[in-house]
Amino acid sequence: MTDVTRPDRNHPTIPLDKYREYSIEEMRDRLDEFYADIDRRRTVREFSDRPVPRDIIETALKAANTAPSGANLQPWHFAVVSGPETKRKIRAAAEVEEREFYEHRASEEWLAALAPLGTDDKKPFLETAPYLIAVFLQKYGELPDGRKVKHYYPSESTGLATGILITALHRAGLATLTHTPSPMKFLNEILGRPKSERPFLLLVVGYPAEDAKVPDISRKSLDEFTSWVDE
Repeated sequence: MTDVTRPDRNHPTIPLDKYREYSIEEMRDRLDEFYADIDRRRTVREFSDRPVPRDIIETALKAANTAPSGANLQPWHFAVVSGPETKRKIRAAAEVEEREFYEHRASEEWLAALAPLGTDDKKPFLETAPYLIAVFLQKYGELPDGRKVKHYYPSESTGLATGILITALHRAGLATLTHTPSPMKFLNEILGRPKSERPFLLLVVGYPAEDAKVPDISRKSLDEFTSWVDE
């Protein structure tokens, strides 16, 4: 179907038949319920090794793939790791980078900012949690004939998709940890990803350990992170 109301649009279109409008009361109820649920989300560093059905992860990934992206090119790839040997390799490589970070690369200011979180170079959760999802940003695509296709706003697009993924996994009752060892090029080698992809982050996924604890920290209030322009 072509949009005849806009002669400048000659690309195919379809009706917006999946949109749902709600009354103001329903909007408030739905948002209140959503906020109450997402406000319980916490980053976890102590995971259980309890298995998680694969279809749960698949559905969360399908939700992530609904994210908006530059020119709708969907410049992301999610490599899902559950094999113990591969997780062991990832942990070993990540801890090498983390030791270098904590001992040499991190400034005193950065280390001070991390202190309330209790982080260090030891990453046992990379082997304990049932799933690691390596999120890759695709700098460009490749056509079957080898030609490159430029991707627009790949960082922003992949960040949006990752946010939806984290939210979907929380909605399912799972805990996550966003792990960002730097550099992360070892993920390309271990997971066999091409040079056109850059590791964005490593998402640890599973149930929290029964005795899991989290840092006693707080979130900003609405007034601290918003401004409103009414004129």
